[in-house]
Amino acid sequence: MIKKKPKKNYKISIITVTKNSEKFLKKNIQSVNNQTYKNFEHIIIDGNSKDKTIDIIKKNKKNISYFESKNDRGIYDAMNKGIKKSTGDIIGILNSDDYYYKNTLKIVNEYFNKNQKIDFLFGSVIKHKLLSGFYPEKIFWTFGFYTSHSVGFFIKRKSQNELGFYDLKYRFSSDYDLFYRMIIKKKFKGMATKRNEIFGVFRRGGISSKLRYIDFIIENSKIRLNNGQNFLFVYLIFSIRFIKNFKKIAFEFFTKKKI
Repeated sequence: MIKKKPKKNYKISIITVTKNSEKFLKKNIQSVNNQTYKNFEHIIIDGNSKDKTIDIIKKNKKNISYFESKNDRGIYDAMNKGIKKSTGDIIGILNSDDYYYKNTLKIVNEYFNKNQKIDFLFGSVIKHKLLSGFYPEKIFWTFGFYTSHSVGFFIKRKSQNELGFYDLKYRFSSDYDLFYRMIIKKKFKGMATKRNEIFGVFRRGGISSKLRYIDFIIENSKIRLNNGQNFLFVYLIFSIRFIKNFKKIAFEFFTKKKI
């Protein structure tokens, strides 16, 4: 009779980046603390908030493993700081506006136990609608190949160490660059949870809501080119998106400031 390997209780590091996050941070912290799976650490990296964010963190300090508040170079710099401070076997990102459902980390631990050869996992996420699945073949032309970075993404520490950090030359989409390197260059193995295994809620808002679409597709194109995609193919995708969204781009040009 073949003996089953004993189930591992992986330590999971949750990294939350904050900057003037008083509106939703309390629920974020509570959603981590209320997990049915308890072998985790919650790391909060704050970008020198000026509202009540620090007060909320201090009131919940018993539920937070590590906290610092310093000026940084943006959201991805703060994520890198959190990764460096983390000590878990698995790393997840939970933005300050977002929150987990109570069984999220339990599901994460189960998947990494059942599929020990995977490097990363994408869970289903409520993000204005239910997003589920993982479609790596779509990475060459769309962001819609995964569910969500915040809330939905978990990666083994050893895989993260091999992959490296978020590249700070990208202000808005460094996660896309990281995923490109992870899937195409490193050829890491990943999978998605079942559609009904929902990790939590990604709220609308944040930096993405302030970003002009033209800035998004320009940086997106740079990431593709810097990762070796064919120039003509990238130019074609850029042109199609520009034409398709011309009215939106024109409207934003006259009404929104560049961040």
